[in-house]
Amino acid sequence: MTINTVILGASGYVGGELLRLVSAHPELELAAAVSRSQSGSSIAGTFPHLAAACGETVFVAPDSWIDRLDRGDKLAIFSAAPHGSSAEAVQRVLESGDARSLEMHVVDSSADFRYAGAEQFERHYATPHAAPELMKQFFCAVPEHEKAPPAAHVGHPGCFATAALLAAVPLAAARCVAGDLFISGITGSTGSGRKPGTGTHHPERHSNLYAYKPLAHRHVPEIRGLIEKATGARHAVNFVPHSGPFSRGIYITLQAKLDQVVTAESLRQKFRDFYAEAPFVRVVDSVPRLKNVVASNFAELGVHAEADTAVIACAIDNLVKGAAGGAIQWMNRLWSLPEQSGLLDSPPAWT
Repeated sequence: MTINTVILGASGYVGGELLRLVSAHPELELAAAVSRSQSGSSIAGTFPHLAAACGETVFVAPDSWIDRLDRGDKLAIFSAAPHGSSAEAVQRVLESGDARSLEMHVVDSSADFRYAGAEQFERHYATPHAAPELMKQFFCAVPEHEKAPPAAHVGHPGCFATAALLAAVPLAAARCVAGDLFISGITGSTGSGRKPGTGTHHPERHSNLYAYKPLAHRHVPEIRGLIEKATGARHAVNFVPHSGPFSRGIYITLQAKLDQVVTAESLRQKFRDFYAEAPFVRVVDSVPRLKNVVASNFAELGVHAEADTAVIACAIDNLVKGAAGGAIQWMNRLWSLPEQSGLLDSPPAWT
């Protein structure tokens, strides 16, 4: 089966990763790489590393491509558009696709469809939601925490949230946490997007490490809500994000007091059992390392315990597992394709 694929917001970092992954996917075929700012420019001009994969293909303007599809075609829609503008772009494509009787699934990497209602989005992102009537057609979860997609479309969790949830959900599901979860996370500079800023400017990030928005990051309610959604357990989440001196990757360290004394191996086995059918999660005996997962869709989890204290470490690539790769994983599920399709190429070493 060949599925036409459109990427909205295709000229950003997540868009570039989606282009790379789609080009190698056996069932997805790029129909349009949509970018307002780069319309008419070659993809290779923006992403020289994709020259062999994308050839002379150019970015296109919104609404300029859908008439090229035949009525009744299948269409996979990935949105890498910014928070606050993605919903409008997705709504426009869905309306145009409905008019052509297209069979469609959407995976949105922005925050626009991560919440159950528009008021939650507006509270945390301080902007009106552009398509609140669409929100009931979306659901949000890490792929490893929801086996069967319960809706036609997905709002992918944020990259920090993905790493935090992979660490927190098995612990919460074990019903052994006594009190709060304390999470520290370090992200690479690509997590801030393509537009330069004081937090991503290389002289500021190089050989530097600093916290930002401690206990006040907008991913906190997302993490807390998705833990409860996945496990039914309610825990306060104390999250301190940091900016790291590297381009790609997220490293999360979660600490929690337990209501019982456990051994590291017994707790590690609970995580192995929880992720026994999760092909992209590796529970390691030692500590995770970013170099082992960067540029891949894999996550490494390290599980440690001493008496009644647990420490869970998680390493992922923010652009792949935390965004584009997780989105491909969901799209495979939505179309009943093998979950690992297009995601098993070995990443480069020493990235």
